[in-house]
Amino acid sequence: MKGFEGRRIEEYSAGYFGICTLGGMVSTGATHFASTPLDCLKVHMHVNPVKYNGFASGLSTLWREQGPSALWRGWSGKLCGYGLQGGAKYGLYEYFKKVYSDLLGDRNKSFIYFTSSLSAQVFADVALCPFEAVKVRVQTQPSFAKGMIDGFPKFYATEGATGDHTYLSLPNIFLTVAMIMFTTFEYSVDFIYRNILQTRRENCSRAQQLSVSCLAGFTSAAVGTVISNPADIIVSSLYNKKAETMMQVVRNTGIANLFTRSLPVRMTIIGPVVTMQWFLYDSIKVLSGLPTSGGLKKRPEEAKTLPEREIAVSELAEKV
Repeated sequence: MKGFEGRRIEEYSAGYFGICTLGGMVSTGATHFASTPLDCLKVHMHVNPVKYNGFASGLSTLWREQGPSALWRGWSGKLCGYGLQGGAKYGLYEYFKKVYSDLLGDRNKSFIYFTSSLSAQVFADVALCPFEAVKVRVQTQPSFAKGMIDGFPKFYATEGATGDHTYLSLPNIFLTVAMIMFTTFEYSVDFIYRNILQTRRENCSRAQQLSVSCLAGFTSAAVGTVISNPADIIVSSLYNKKAETMMQVVRNTGIANLFTRSLPVRMTIIGPVVTMQWFLYDSIKVLSGLPTSGGLKKRPEEAKTLPEREIAVSELAEKV
C-alpha cells in the first residue's frame, strides 16, 4: 500500500487496538463537544416543541432567554461521555470484528458487521449512559446543576445508581442504530472502491482513502439519523420527566412525529459530526502507519500483493 511501507504497528496487535481506541476517543469527544450548541437546541426541541419549533428561532429563543452560555450547557458531558463511548465503540468494534472474522471467515460479512457493532456498542453505551443522563438534565433544567462536577453528585443523591428510568437500559434503544450505521459504512466503503473508483484500497493515495471514509461516514450518518430519531426523542422525554414510560412517550408524541420532530436539526448535527469522526479516526490511523477503515481481516492468500501472486503462479506453472 502506498505510504505504508514504514509501518511500525502490526494490524490487529495490542498497539493497533490501542490506536483505534485512542482515535475513537479523540474523534468522538472532539466532534460532540463542537456540536454542543446544536445538541442543546435539539434537546429543547424534543421536550418543548411548541416553544422551540425551528432551527433559527430556537437558537434565538435560547440566546435571548438564557444567554449565550446556555448554548454550551452540558459541554463537559459531551466531551467526557462521548469520548469514553467513542473509544469503546471504535476500539472494541475493530477487536470484535477480528474475533468474529477468525471464527466465521468471510462467509457472512453482514452478520460479522452486525454482531461486532452490537458487542462493541453494549460497552460503549454503558460508559455513556450516566454522562448522558446528567447532560440532558443540565441542558433542560438550568436549576439542576451547572455541569458534570456538581451534576453527578446531585443525580446520584436524588435518583441513586440507576435513576428513575434505569439509564443502564439505554443501550437497548441504540444498539440497532449502531449496527445499521457500522454495516452501512462497511458496505459503502466496499461499494465506492469496487464500483466508483474501481480499484483496491492499496492502490489509492491517503487523500483518496480518507475521502472514501468521509463519504461512507456521511452515508451511514444519514441512514442512522432517520432510524435513531424516535429513540432520541424517547430518551430526552424520559430524562426530562415528560413521561414515565417509553410507550407513554410514543402515545404522547405520535408515530409520525417520532420520525420527523427535530429531524432537520439532528441531520445537521449528525451528518457532519459522524463524517468528521471517521475523518479524524482514520487520519489518526494513517498517521500511525495503518490503513483506513473498512473490510474484514485479510486471509494470508489475500494479503499477497499482485507481484507476489504472479510469482506464486509462475512457480506453480514451472512445477507442473
